[in-house]
Amino acid sequence: QVQLLESGGGSVQAGGSLRLSCVGSDYTSAATHLGWFRQAPGKEREGVAAMYRYGSRTDYADSVKGRATISYDNAKNTVYLQMNNLRPEDTAMYYCAAGYPLRPLRHSDYIHWGQGTQVTVSS
Repeated sequence: QVQLLESGGGSVQAGGSLRLSCVGSDYTSAATHLGWFRQAPGKEREGVAAMYRYGSRTDYADSVKGRATISYDNAKNTVYLQMNNLRPEDTAMYYCAAGYPLRPLRHSDYIHWGQGTQVTVSS
């Protein structure tokens, strides 16, 4: 069974940076894609970034392009999300996920989820 555990969230001021981490128990047979999603209170969960594990393809939401980078360390079974120049509108619970999505940024296509890590950006 795949287990995902996020960390790295916190409170930062606008313009700051955070690196989120997500350790998986076993990615090998779990998924073709790894993704980061976020959900703010009262809003739908949205895709932030996703990557294909067996190639170089990455996908980013328009709202974070140029500010976010997703990466994966195979030796550590860990996927990262580096977020720079954070904005108050980035405030949300951030989740990592693993799955076999037809659309990499569509949350309903993912089958394994972590519990989330909170990111709060103050102005």
